[in-house]
Amino acid sequence: MFPHSPGPSLKWKARSNAILTVLKSFEADFLCIQELDEYDTFYKGNMEALGYSSIYVKRSEKKKDGCGIFYMNERVQFLLKEEIHYNDLVPSIDDKVTLFEEKSNLSSFTKEKAILPNAGSGGFAIKCYAHVDRGDTNDPRVRLKRDCVGIMAAFKLADPPHQLFIITTTHLYWDPEWPEVKIAQAKYLLSRVKKFRDDVSKKYDCAPPVIISGDFNSLPGSEVYTCMLSGMTSTSEGESQLPLNSLHAFLGGEPALTTCSPDFTGTLDYIFFSDSDSLKPISYIELSGPASSAMSGGFPNYHHPSDHLPIGADFKLFP
Repeated sequence: MFPHSPGPSLKWKARSNAILTVLKSFEADFLCIQELDEYDTFYKGNMEALGYSSIYVKRSEKKKDGCGIFYMNERVQFLLKEEIHYNDLVPSIDDKVTLFEEKSNLSSFTKEKAILPNAGSGGFAIKCYAHVDRGDTNDPRVRLKRDCVGIMAAFKLADPPHQLFIITTTHLYWDPEWPEVKIAQAKYLLSRVKKFRDDVSKKYDCAPPVIISGDFNSLPGSEVYTCMLSGMTSTSEGESQLPLNSLHAFLGGEPALTTCSPDFTGTLDYIFFSDSDSLKPISYIELSGPASSAMSGGFPNYHHPSDHLPIGADFKLFP
């Protein structure tokens, strides 16, 4: 998967311990991880030893990874959660309606340049992949059934004034040749988060702010990125909006990169937060730039055990 990476840095024992060391160093109240495998055998127990409880959703079918939210028991109280399965989009496609205008048969290609997932790392690499059989890719049901997931949960601060808030993490589909799939997923994500927020608001008589983090497999300025910022959702009851800000753009500008390989370097990961007077970012993790020696050869390497850089921030909640 990563021929550019030093062999020893990919060994599970060394790599898993390095990832754990990185996670521990943040001293964060929340850690959101995508493409998380070995959850039951490694992460759950090791993170519990550090004081974290967690919630996790596994991808559909035979996939081994998923998305997880780890939260510090002493500082926050877990209230309720919902899983997001993007395969739920499939039944929404009517036999007489084609979701996608693009009708080329992508299953017939001989070589495709694509962003491929690296299970367990939370990141991606660019490869040339030959003769991938993904079924009848002219069928929108087949294109939408990508087994991607997300998870969202409501939490309450342990200390007064006990503000409520919502944390969501997700991982959108990777293929740059199928942007309409990612757009459909982004719109579904927004509709689910909006409904969850409305339900939490009614249940707890509040207006909780929202944070959405994840790997969106989309560059700044892309349609997915723009869709997330607009927060516009369509439901059977009409259109509604959950306006969002991107953390880095709000504080000065998107980073030059969140992933780096010999074939691709760019920003694919984001933290979005709702436009609210009750939640404000005050700082964020400074990321290494393209000229850093730690970037040499791409990720993963001895400096970065994942093939994506971790992004993070400090937020302040206001009553």
